[in-house]
Amino acid sequence: MLNAATHYSIDYPDLSLILALVRGGTLARAAALLRVDVSTVFRAVRRLEAALGQTLFEKSRAGYLPTSLASNLAQQAERAEQALEAARVGVEQGGEVISGTVRLTCTDSVLQGLLLPALAQFMPQYPALTLELSMSNDFANLSRRDADIALRLTRTPPEHLVGRRVGSVAYQVFASPGFARQHAGRELADLPWIAPDDFLPDHPTVAWRREHLPGVRPSYRCNSMLSVTELVRAGLGVAALPDFLLDEGLQPLGPALAGHDTALWLLTRPDCRALRSVVTLFDELGRYLRLP
Repeated sequence: MLNAATHYSIDYPDLSLILALVRGGTLARAAALLRVDVSTVFRAVRRLEAALGQTLFEKSRAGYLPTSLASNLAQQAERAEQALEAARVGVEQGGEVISGTVRLTCTDSVLQGLLLPALAQFMPQYPALTLELSMSNDFANLSRRDADIALRLTRTPPEHLVGRRVGSVAYQVFASPGFARQHAGRELADLPWIAPDDFLPDHPTVAWRREHLPGVRPSYRCNSMLSVTELVRAGLGVAALPDFLLDEGLQPLGPALAGHDTALWLLTRPDCRALRSVVTLFDELGRYLRLP
């Protein structure tokens, strides 16, 4: 059987078949993706496995489970699919097309408050560009090459990364409008506080609270700043939040926290500057990211 694999040249329809079954997980869903009937998919898989001399899928109660070979071929199929789409877009637009996959990491609060509005303005211009988003607070994402671009709130980005400072970010104590009316006149130390848990022990808001309200013990601790924000919007208490999250659901209870501001940095690895897809996304983000 191994000899058969040496004489068979896999082609794009084969990759499309594998990708459809990996995505669908069942013959019926794969058939729907390929717009053929179930028996056609079944026979095509059997023929391809015989031609390759290797098993591509294991049948189980859950459906068709891909082997490691099928998973690897499905990844190649996705790249071929992206390349084909880029070629089609290039023909339609009559020019060079930016294509490929760029991996971007940022915090959930930066995603919600800053990144999404920016992406909505320019990403439709790049239909062949695929963006993989990862929510993280860790610079090591870039260091480990798990990401190509990072948006980070910091005063001192790592020296081994390159990038630009997008602007300053201040923090303020916020409450929901209803909570603010209900507790008007009360001291901040007497209010229920919402704060990040130990995943951000050195966060500027944590440092400020320890310095100015050392006796406060938060009533709620969350593992993300976006979760902190949502609890504040729900009227459960107050929290120190970045000013770019201010909207109609939040009301500031005082001025910016003096001495505890930070900056938003757009960062990448030096080796990524040779990749047109990364450079394009980097430049567009630098153009469209807007701070208050």
